[in-house]
Amino acid sequence: MGLCFTKSQDIPISSSDSPPRPYHPKPSQPHHPAYPTRPAPVPQYSSPSLSRHPIPPSQIGPILRKPYVDITSIYVLDKELGRGQFGVTYLCTERSTGRKYACKSISRRKLPTDKDIDDVRREILILEHLSGQPNIVEFKGAYEDRQNLHLVMELCSGGELFDRIIAKGVYSEREAAKICRQIVNVVHVCHFMGVMHRDLKPENFLLVSKAEDSPLKATDFGLSVFIEEGKVYRDIVGSAYYVAPEVLHRNYGKEIDVWSAGVILYILLCGSPPFWAENEKGIFDAILEGKLDLESAPWPTVSPSAKDLIRKMLTRDPRKRITAAQALGHPWMKEDGVASDRPISSAVLTRIKQFRAMNKMKKLALKVIAENLSEEDIKGLRQMFNNMDTDGSGTITFEELKTGLSRLGSKLSEAEMKQLMDAADVDKNGTIDYIEFITATMHRHRLEKEEHLYKAFQYFDKDNNGFITREELRQAMQQHGMGDEATVDEVIDDVDTDKDGRINYEEFLAMMRKGNPMGSKDD
Repeated sequence: MGLCFTKSQDIPISSSDSPPRPYHPKPSQPHHPAYPTRPAPVPQYSSPSLSRHPIPPSQIGPILRKPYVDITSIYVLDKELGRGQFGVTYLCTERSTGRKYACKSISRRKLPTDKDIDDVRREILILEHLSGQPNIVEFKGAYEDRQNLHLVMELCSGGELFDRIIAKGVYSEREAAKICRQIVNVVHVCHFMGVMHRDLKPENFLLVSKAEDSPLKATDFGLSVFIEEGKVYRDIVGSAYYVAPEVLHRNYGKEIDVWSAGVILYILLCGSPPFWAENEKGIFDAILEGKLDLESAPWPTVSPSAKDLIRKMLTRDPRKRITAAQALGHPWMKEDGVASDRPISSAVLTRIKQFRAMNKMKKLALKVIAENLSEEDIKGLRQMFNNMDTDGSGTITFEELKTGLSRLGSKLSEAEMKQLMDAADVDKNGTIDYIEFITATMHRHRLEKEEHLYKAFQYFDKDNNGFITREELRQAMQQHGMGDEATVDEVIDDVDTDKDGRINYEEFLAMMRKGNPMGSKDD
């Protein structure tokens, strides 16, 4: 049902690795500003026609600096589509046309500082600037009322990228090339138009519709920035698997997006990421060590051309790394290129399913462990929670987390703190409750010992017969608001290695200790 627009511009492909040229919009498309090398202006947002009388300052929103707008006078807000750290996304219908869109409503209380407001203004500017380009979500407009900021954009109802691949059941290198071409095209368009994405990962790509040939759209530009010529970027941003080594060295530029796209391609072709470990630190160590495996199964069955492209996208030296434009011209990537029609091994699909579902089960198990730890196990953590929960509400807000970490001498950047908040906030209501806090902090203290894992297993195994059944897992996951029937089925299918339809303790332990991360942002 996603609405696609046809005002895209042709972006020329050049193999130059020089900094992007300023993009000057055509007169007929004034909503695409040139990317700035100085602080960006406040964007001009759509708003209903105004009377000639001056608007009182009390009626002007502090974020958009435009008159308040009642969003419900323009759109009918329908069911909730998703919930994140900063807001809720709703299905909405434009009253004047009946067209369906997605509306992301961000509580103004979640934007307490000038920097928060500047960040969201920049995200809107970037959405406006890129809107209309192929494979990038179409931005409809921004509106502000006294409680919320509303971002209305194209509805992408076809699901996540990995969901489509798994549902398809089988795919070939040629189909993987078609997917990767769209992802790399997003990188190319962004770089040409002076934007660095900084958080490319499969979850940020949605299909416009459920049609077989539905295009992919990049949907989240919350960490994106306008590229400033000559500037060296130092914030550690992104999601663990997809982070380039130079990000960890705090010295990077736009080349990091090509690396992230290369990691996605690696997963598409073998079912697991190139660098992984049991936790975020281990993943970062593996990225810095840089041992790229293109030899073990299923790589012998993957074409030499595909492996050549991966090597070039995952080149450690960003100065020698292939550019997005060069990647689009690679023989394997071209529409009429050398990518094979031969189906990729079904084992790869199984691994992709496992990669996606496993974190949900692990997060739930860790949460269960946290709920069952003794006071001795978590000595000091309760006091730390109380110290951070300054208003005594029983939950920690982002501001309280920031203040508490700075009092502890933390040198984390704002972006890193937001990532920490996002990882800890399991139920995505924008605050961290006591159990979520213990879950996150006890993981850092490596408290996932066998006795705790056994307690977690017993929690799932309600009838204490030594097996977790599909029904027992379903009840536990639904009780914690984590996962639907499809996810439960996938977890059982992936963890139940002897295929007797249930999970025994050995299978549970193997799942918990497998090399999937426990500290990623995947939800």
